[in-house]
Amino acid sequence: MGHKVHPNAFRLGVYRTWEANWFATNKDYTKLLHEDLAMRRLILGRLRNAGIAKIETERSSNAQMTITIRTAKPGIVIGKGGASVDQLRNDLEKTFGNRVRISIDEIKQPELDAQLVAENIASQLERRISHRRAMKQSILRTMRAGAKGVRIMMGGRLRGAEMARREQDREGRVPLHTLRADIQFGRATAKTTFGMIGIKVWIYKDEFKGRTRGGEAQAEIAPQPTADDVAAAQQSGPSGGQRGERSGGQRQRRRGGRGPGRGPQGGQGGSQDGGAAARSTPEPAAEQGSPEGGDAPA
Repeated sequence: MGHKVHPNAFRLGVYRTWEANWFATNKDYTKLLHEDLAMRRLILGRLRNAGIAKIETERSSNAQMTITIRTAKPGIVIGKGGASVDQLRNDLEKTFGNRVRISIDEIKQPELDAQLVAENIASQLERRISHRRAMKQSILRTMRAGAKGVRIMMGGRLRGAEMARREQDREGRVPLHTLRADIQFGRATAKTTFGMIGIKVWIYKDEFKGRTRGGEAQAEIAPQPTADDVAAAQQSGPSGGQRGERSGGQRQRRRGGRGPGRGPQGGQGGSQDGGAAARSTPEPAAEQGSPEGGDAPA
């Protein structure tokens, strides 16, 4: 209970691939892993304001490393005449001793990238902008960009409070337990004068569509009913008036069974008319007397 799973790692192998694509033996794995981590720290530290969302690495057999940088500001990464990217490539080759090839992939919609949204909120908090305003504006921009749901959570000494707390805001739906849901997760840290404030962002784009078979897309695993299906089901179902008449008739029959006609003569199922007739008929013994009593008294 209460265990949190990273949304990106939870979907690895389902439809999301790894950020590091290389294979190593047991004796070389530790060395290559630390090289990979150091390379990411170097790139993120140098291109801090370039809006980098993801860094993907790939190693080939001839000791060549291919680095793919996904950024929202490719002009800052490339620099004037490609000077910045050339300097970065030379530094990486000198540090790790491998041939490095750098490719830059531009992000067309940074509002739909969770990591960029979290970094944007962190920069606003460092500029002393209200955290609620930053959350509301980020959610509005993300939903306008076409997302189906977004959730933002931040924790720390918000607005300089003495005691740290958490606040969150959300809009739409974010189905974290659905594996086929395309959910992006990002987190950032705002370094304010009051302390560190952590930001987490979940963005739900849409359900991942399956691969095509024979040129035709696969059917949905659990298709959701549309508005037209709901309206058709309501029209084809029984009307409320008929149900009300049927239930009203049943109540009348139950009241009739508990009427005055209930008794040894009328029975439990007697009607109200039968009970009234039984009461209006006089008993013969009361007016004429009993047949064994002789003449009636004068």
